[in-house]
Amino acid sequence: MSTGKIRNIAIIAHVDHGKTTLVDQLLYQSGMFRQEDLDKLAGGQHNLVMDSNDLERERGITILAKNCAIDYTDPETGDVSKINIIDTPGHADFGGEVERVLMMADGVCLVVDAFEGPMPQTRFVLQKALSYGLKPVIIINKADRPDARPEQVVDEVFDLLVDLDADDDALDFPVVFASAKNGWASDEPGVTGENMQPVYKAIINHIKPAEFDATAPLQMLITTLDYSDYVGRIGIGRVIAGTLKAGERVSVVTREGKITKQRVGQIQKFKGLGKEEATEIPAGDICAIIGIDPIDIGDTIADLENPVALPPVNIDQPTLHMTFSVNTSTFAGQDGKFVTSRQIAARLEKELQSNVALRVSPGNSPEEFNVSGRGLMHLGILLENMRREGFELASGKPEVINKIVNGKELEPIENLVVDCPSECQSSVMAVLGDRRATMTKMDAKPGAAGFVHLEFTIPSRGLIGIRTRMLNATQGKAIVHHSFSHYDEMRGSIPRRKNGVMIANEGGQVTPYALDALYDRGFFFSSPGDKVYAGQIIGEHSKDGDITVNCVKGKQQTNVRTANKDDASKIRPAREMSLEACLEYIQEDELVEITPNFIRMRKRILVESMRKRDTRIQSQKLKAAIENEAEKSGAK
Repeated sequence: MSTGKIRNIAIIAHVDHGKTTLVDQLLYQSGMFRQEDLDKLAGGQHNLVMDSNDLERERGITILAKNCAIDYTDPETGDVSKINIIDTPGHADFGGEVERVLMMADGVCLVVDAFEGPMPQTRFVLQKALSYGLKPVIIINKADRPDARPEQVVDEVFDLLVDLDADDDALDFPVVFASAKNGWASDEPGVTGENMQPVYKAIINHIKPAEFDATAPLQMLITTLDYSDYVGRIGIGRVIAGTLKAGERVSVVTREGKITKQRVGQIQKFKGLGKEEATEIPAGDICAIIGIDPIDIGDTIADLENPVALPPVNIDQPTLHMTFSVNTSTFAGQDGKFVTSRQIAARLEKELQSNVALRVSPGNSPEEFNVSGRGLMHLGILLENMRREGFELASGKPEVINKIVNGKELEPIENLVVDCPSECQSSVMAVLGDRRATMTKMDAKPGAAGFVHLEFTIPSRGLIGIRTRMLNATQGKAIVHHSFSHYDEMRGSIPRRKNGVMIANEGGQVTPYALDALYDRGFFFSSPGDKVYAGQIIGEHSKDGDITVNCVKGKQQTNVRTANKDDASKIRPAREMSLEACLEYIQEDELVEITPNFIRMRKRILVESMRKRDTRIQSQKLKAAIENEAEKSGAK
């Protein structure tokens, strides 16, 4: 039995190729909303309806997959179809969420930039879509760019599909050329359309609704979780067979096969940008289910008397971990509302309710937690959200999680793509060569004269801290993207940060006079007037060793007039460091202090004499370990 009127579509693409902007235009032109309602939902800004939180709007990226539904009326026939749209993240750190929500889709709209063409994440999401047998509709977005090359990009997408062993049906894909920002689409390249109708028609005509049996025993697979302080966990998924009814008793089959009998509290279907309560959901539709506890990704909501589990969803394993700990700096408790380990633990426990790619375990002390995630951005966004909520904590250096397979240690390997000016090519290769990268492809960047396109495989640990070095090597002209590839054998050591840091030796207010005296020592992270404490990192040393400096020293007051006043001091502008830049920058003996209003870097041990003592102890342990190894080798 076919649902006929329902189509479930996932919008997939590489980051910044225009997925969310496209979904916004589909909503704007669906006729379901008034213009002022959409502008209000978007915070007074166009094309931000689906970016529902502040971080998404500030960064211009989608962090969480979101559902919306459009009732599309064909202007020629008058037929009404429901289109469930899933807007997915494009960043590699959230690829796992894309993989799960694809299980709810009947087809995908692959959005590709008309200039950049297929990128690493394009390959990843398209490969996952093909593995589920989903037919793609190709949307060449930003077709109005002056440097657009839409026909070449279509050929590149075809070559990518061939490389991924797509079947004949997938290779016979429809193509729509669009400018989502300007709200038009066209079936022909170089032709400016009037509206988004070609996109609607491509979805209705080329994406066939899946076949489901509404009379079969109930089956619904939970693929996404939401959370509410009032009702707890909310499971989201598609009804695969049968009909889900509010208030009925069902069997819940976990990933491990455990079966519990529970009652459905409430069901909601998606309509527009929100959800509305429903009495029943037919097979083929996507809905949210409330009242089932516990509920998790991969659980099957099945018939009460005849429970049959669906194949479970793969939950992505973390690739990176770091320590979250209570802030112990001199300024602890001065800025945040939530500062205790109990409050931090409660917040992490709440995050686990909906963030299924996150793992939390106890640290080396009651004040520490080991937090693992899919990447630096994944964990950085969690820290940023906690900071904005009023939390105060410290974070350690991110470290890659390796695997042991058949007695061998394997590390995660990433695909890295770099587009840079030709004159910067040697600098890029020098930076990546130190980090155990292997070049796999090099050619001229299509449509961009003077640019070269480089592809590498590189260990994930080689990407930590690479952002600043790459910007410096290319004067900020390089475009860098990466995505997870596979696990492979360890590739050897990777150089640590080459430069040392300048550490404040006493607390107080930074003075221009003190920074002027340190002018030739390096770059500063603090500006005149900033309050610092002993042990805080206030700058980067120009050499490879750490030094302690007095950055709060004031000018001696005398009754002799001189021309050298503070306003004549030579002071380098402070280097602005974002939270993720700080996490990349620090070493094992350093921490990032995170508060609602400040992000500082510091040494783990604040007192200089204690740091020297710890260094001696570590040197003695290392020397003893080397001697023990030498004795064992001699004995053999």
